[in-house]
Formats: sequence, structure tokens, C-alpha cells
Amino acid sequence: MQSLQAKASEWSGVDSADAFAIDEINLFQKLGLEAFVNLSTNFYNRVYDDEEEWFRSIFANSKKEDAIQNQYEFFAQRMGGPPLYSQRRGHPALIGRHRPFPVTHEAAERWLHHMEQALDSSSDIDADSKRKMFNFFRHTAFFLVAGDELKKTQNQTQNQTQNQTQNQAQTQQQQQQLPCKNAPSNSHHACKNF
Repeated sequence: MQSLQAKASEWSGVDSADAFAIDEINLFQKLGLEAFVNLSTNFYNRVYDDEEEWFRSIFANSKKEDAIQNQYEFFAQRMGGPPLYSQRRGHPALIGRHRPFPVTHEAAERWLHHMEQALDSSSDIDADSKRKMFNFFRHTAFFLVAGDELKKTQNQTQNQTQNQTQNQAQTQQQQQQLPCKNAPSNSHHACKNF
């Protein structure tokens, strides 16, 4: 089975070395917290104003201010800053935190569309940092898609197992109701000698 990271690289077109080039330099020290706040604010303004209802509905149960704070705190922490996100919310656990949402290929591309526009319009982030960040975002978006597909596979397997268990129970119950050929005709018990 292909790892989630390998799927993310394949689907995103970004290899792991480029995706994690953000770790070669402390982007938080280079850019400062305000750059992450501005990027996340710009991004979520675009998301909440998206013309596609299906995409906006993904964020319908989240307050925009909370989404902005969660994102900039995570970005700052992941890119070398203090553990703001973890102190407030616990471990980021990206796949788990995105589990309730439909993280499809289409949703990832739409998310990336808005992030690319937000990055392009950010004057407080240099071109090299933008490139590194976008590679990380693209890879991570498809890592979440891979996690969502794994969730669906696990749910299907769980449902199949439940169905098999129910079918086995029904078969056992039916077998217990069959009369044994050596038993009196009014007797219903399990028979071992069919």
C-alpha cells in the first residue's frame, strides 16, 4: 500500500524534498507573525466569498475569525515559530482535524486556488518564501485528500465487516431453526449430522 506522503507527492506533483524545503530556513523568523496573519486573513476572505456554494459550505460551521486564527497559528508554528496552535488547540493532527470535511481532489484544488491568490497578493512575503510555502501547501492539501480517501476505505471495510458479521449471525440463527434429520419432527435444535 502506498503511503499517504507518497500519494501526496504523486497527486500534488510536488516531491517531498520540495514540500519540506520550508524546513531549510525559519520562515517565522524571516517573515514574522504579521505575514502569517495577513496571509490567512486574505485567504479566508477569499474562501468565505467564493462563488461556489459547494466550497463555501465546507466552511459553513466555522466562524471566519476562528478559521483565520487556527490557520495563522498553525502556519507560524509549522514554519519555525512558537507553538501557538498546540498551546491553544493541542496537536495539529491534520488528518484528524479535517476528518469531518469532504477533502476531495476538487476541494483541494479550490483551496489551493485561493491560497495561491492570497500568496500572490502578499507584499510582505518574498518570492522564494512564497514558492516554498506553496509547495508545502500543495503537498499538504493532497496529503489530506489521501487521508480522506483512507478514511473512506476504512469506513467501507468496517461496513463490509459489519455486514459479514450480521450475515453470519443470520445464517447461524437459520441453522439453529433447521430440524435435525434424526430428531423428532416437532424438535428444533442445532444439528451436527446433516
